Amino acid sequence: MARATKAGPTNKVGSSTRARPAPVRKIDLSVVIPVFNEEESLETLHRALDESLRGLAYELVFVDDGSVDGGRMVLERLAAQDRGHTRVVELRRNFGQTAAIAAGIDHSVGEVIVTLDADLQNDPADIPALLAKVQEGYDVVSGWRVNRKDTFLTRRLPSMAANWLISKVTGVPLHDYGCTLKAYRREVLEGFRLYGEMHRFIPAYAVGVGASIVEMPVRHHARQYGKAKYGLERLVKVILDLFTVKFLMSYANKPIYLFGGTGLLLILPGIMVLLFLMVRRLVLEISVLGSPLFPISGMVIILGFQSILMGLIAEQLARTYHESQSKPTYSVRRVINLRPR
Repeated sequence: MARATKAGPTNKVGSSTRARPAPVRKIDLSVVIPVFNEEESLETLHRALDESLRGLAYELVFVDDGSVDGGRMVLERLAAQDRGHTRVVELRRNFGQTAAIAAGIDHSVGEVIVTLDADLQNDPADIPALLAKVQEGYDVVSGWRVNRKDTFLTRRLPSMAANWLISKVTGVPLHDYGCTLKAYRREVLEGFRLYGEMHRFIPAYAVGVGASIVEMPVRHHARQYGKAKYGLERLVKVILDLFTVKFLMSYANKPIYLFGGTGLLLILPGIMVLLFLMVRRLVLEISVLGSPLFPISGMVIILGFQSILMGLIAEQLARTYHESQSKPTYSVRRVINLRPR
């Protein structure tokens, strides 16, 4: 997988001493920023975004995810001061980062969407570099926190384990699924909804519809204000969500392959055990019903048939989903010289 060159030395967010990146031609850009109790960071983040995106056509979509500090008032003030670029979406309560990102995407209008954390650990100065990669033709540009400034045992080690597991299961190898700083073409985000902790799986979903993806190093800063919102418990949620992601990526359109395959794996051994019991009864005259293998094999065969029946029901549901909503089972990148019907 092609990757950008290694990021330069780390500087503080919004530092005026950093050389500005090469200018990028104007692009219709939405920056989606989920916010939860980050009052102290918001004004600094807004200034850094204004500096980094100057000269671009952009909007900033801050999504207040039920903050209980003074962050909502800060966002209202920023929106009043910067009506041309700053939008605020206030959720009724804390729904979680995935829901906040989904709300931001739904309320944005840009053809390119960049997601960014509000805690100043992601660096807005990296956004033009992500956009440059999008302009090269990539659909998804995923940030990679090469020099991550987090504690090893509670943040980096679980993240490394999660990244390895997600890469193996989805077949989309990335070093840093957990990095919020990513850029997407809007069209690759259409056609699926986000639940649980699934925002981190967006690159895998996008590749599932044929999107091209590249990973590039980005800066990462130590947290300046507040405290981290996630710990080791997040790894458990990621593992559980991974089951759903794998099913949706591999079996959503043909669930019979999963349920039917599982059913056959149960039925065949059950039948072999029954045949063994029958042969043993004929040759050695050992009772079939007296063996504990008989009820076990019968139960396994029944479970196998139930699994196949579940697969058939799931097939019907999949067809109902696509046909009732006129949803195609394919995704078109573009058409050339197509005649109107």
